[in-house]
Amino acid sequence: MKQEPGADADPAVTSKRAAARLAAGMVESGMKLGLGTGSTAALFLEELARRLRTGEIAGVRGVPTSRRTAEHATRLGIPLATLDELPDLDLVVDGADEVDPHLDLIKGLGGALLWEKIVAQAGRRMVVVADGSKLVERLGARSPVPVEVVRFGIGAQHAFLRDLGATTSLRSGPDGEAFRTDGGHNIIDARFPGGVDDPPALERILSRRAGIVESGLFLGMAGLAIVGDGNSARVMERRGGTA
Repeated sequence: MKQEPGADADPAVTSKRAAARLAAGMVESGMKLGLGTGSTAALFLEELARRLRTGEIAGVRGVPTSRRTAEHATRLGIPLATLDELPDLDLVVDGADEVDPHLDLIKGLGGALLWEKIVAQAGRRMVVVADGSKLVERLGARSPVPVEVVRFGIGAQHAFLRDLGATTSLRSGPDGEAFRTDGGHNIIDARFPGGVDDPPALERILSRRAGIVESGLFLGMAGLAIVGDGNSARVMERRGGTA
């Protein structure tokens, strides 16, 4: 994708691009990649495509986490495959909506959380790319927890989440209609005042609820976070984890 002059004048975009560039530098020839969804992940795709075009790396294939990512990667000339074809991935690079000090995440404001989590679990390593605005001390401090649900019984899911202390809203698309994920589901955004007290406990509760397909809590999955800060980026490693 051709970059317009001055496109990185926004400091947030500059920071995101710095993180994306550093993450793209981790890719080696022949790697099988998980390709994330979102603004910073899109910049990673651009940096990856540049390295492929210049011959720095070759033989890379990627599994996209959304139709949007697949379309962008195709335009950039990045070879793609399905997860059925590449069930074991060397590296997954994705963005995040919130990153806490343990590198636990909230993801899904872009609507791809289910496919993102499936791909992340297929990877040997997961690297998160973000700018500093995504760092929080407590998950849910700024972002809601996206909860992907089947269309049947949505009202009951709202009531269930409210009983857990959340305020809820059904996500709408640009047309004003209920947002539909690539898998055909809806998303309830659950906001917990003050943040989520116990993310592992909440994840367990949500996973047992019929009709809830997946949540945007990505716990213990990321090994590294690359956080852009202006024209540079720093690397954070998960405490007690491996990169």
